[in-house]
Amino acid sequence: MILRMMGRSAGWLVFGGLVLCLLVSACLGRYAIAPGVIARFVVTAMGGQALPQAQYDMVHAILMGARLPRIGAAVCVGAALSASGATYQAVFRNPLVSPGLLGVLAGAGFGAALGIVNGMGTTGVQALSFAGGILAVSFGVGVARMFDAASLLMLVFGGLISSALFTALMSMLKYVADPQQQLPDIVFWLLGSLTQVDVLRLAVMAVPVLLGIVVLSACGRMLDALAMGDEEARTLGVPVTALRYGTIGIATGLSALTVSAVGMIGWIGLIIPHVARLLAGPCNARVIPLSAWLGAIFLLVCDDLARCLSAEEIPVGLLTDLLGVVVFISVLRLLRRGWRL
Repeated sequence: MILRMMGRSAGWLVFGGLVLCLLVSACLGRYAIAPGVIARFVVTAMGGQALPQAQYDMVHAILMGARLPRIGAAVCVGAALSASGATYQAVFRNPLVSPGLLGVLAGAGFGAALGIVNGMGTTGVQALSFAGGILAVSFGVGVARMFDAASLLMLVFGGLISSALFTALMSMLKYVADPQQQLPDIVFWLLGSLTQVDVLRLAVMAVPVLLGIVVLSACGRMLDALAMGDEEARTLGVPVTALRYGTIGIATGLSALTVSAVGMIGWIGLIIPHVARLLAGPCNARVIPLSAWLGAIFLLVCDDLARCLSAEEIPVGLLTDLLGVVVFISVLRLLRRGWRL
């Protein structure tokens, strides 16, 4: 179904790229594993005798204990942020919109900083981060509804106000944080990292991410109608208000969930939807799922580089920023052509 939504040619190409990236990512790391060893590990796990027990135990500990949960987290986070970005751009009819528009990133950062300053554990920090992202978006939407609930411009203004407010609150927490213990933790969290994700957290994140992407993809046709204007969409039977706030809510939930799990990771939700449109055209029913797959590939590549470029791991958020700038400049000429049409 997803391949049919994306278009078969682009879908199979991206699917093949994703499978290749998954295989390469499983091999790379501080303790590299040859592809043949992984193949024999799979045979042994299925009941064969392809690997000695000692080697099997070592590979099992590396793959199942650390590497595969991290790879799964990269796929989920990249897909969720990209699909959310594509949805925001479709709803707001603006190519420069990203998941941080309504303040979700600033709110999630504030929630995480609040949890760190109050000495809460990893689970508490993630819970407060998710709640902060939702609270920030709710505040931005509330500001918009105070003036003109139907105006996209007021939604943007509400998001800017919310983002500024929660950024200021986060700065206050950084100011009062212990400079020896708490402040470094806040800064490291804001840089983004996949190191904290284990099998349990991956399972908790994967199900809502998958469901959210499927629902957003299914709304693609109605989002296409919404691009023609609210009145035209209503004449076609599209529930404009419910669609707008429903998709914003789902995209915001996906963004807040991923940010709460791995920290701030930027640029993916802004750039990847543009690349998807270059490959699949303007149809949102194709762009949203294709964005999810491309986002998964992009974050996998960034995480591989974060693990392999130096002896000390580089925060993946830094690499997404750097590579995001390079990708954006590379496709900017093509994007400008599309914006003129």
